[in-house]
Amino acid sequence: MRVVAGSARGLRLAAPHGDGIRPTGDRVREAVFNALHSRGAVVGASVLDLFAGTGALGIEALSRGAARAVFVEHSRSHADLIEVNLATCGFSDRAEVVVADARTWLVANSGPWDLALLDPPYSFDDWPALLAGLDAGLVVVESDRGLEQALGWHVERVRRYAGTVVTLLSPEDGDPGSSPP
Repeated sequence: MRVVAGSARGLRLAAPHGDGIRPTGDRVREAVFNALHSRGAVVGASVLDLFAGTGALGIEALSRGAARAVFVEHSRSHADLIEVNLATCGFSDRAEVVVADARTWLVANSGPWDLALLDPPYSFDDWPALLAGLDAGLVVVESDRGLEQALGWHVERVRRYAGTVVTLLSPEDGDPGSSPP
């Protein structure tokens, strides 16, 4: 797995093998970030990479000009891996890695975020509660299925890449954090 574009383009990111982690593939990351770039959503952005795994999504955002990123991962060994990947790319000074349960952490740290990257295990199904507690200008959801409309969020775009479905969401009224729970 490599950083697709930006200042860290081509650098190889470390990823664990066989422990249930599912890093976002290069092709999917490239398509997602090309769409985000066309919206002006990355350069200078504050980014939340929730359910961070290897950190590939947040690192791609930093490589493409995001100002800062917070990576939230419940596994200490995966968080250590994210820190290694950040150091490899030279982004440690613009990043924070938090070891915590994503939903619990989000209750106390809802935002505001310019961009939130949500890539939980495919079995995750508590999208309404998660999205209700998030204050973000744009949200990227990666799952194995499309999301039902979440209260307070507008579906901007849905794309399928083999077994991965990527959904871009924005607050319904354009004002992050003002959507009803």
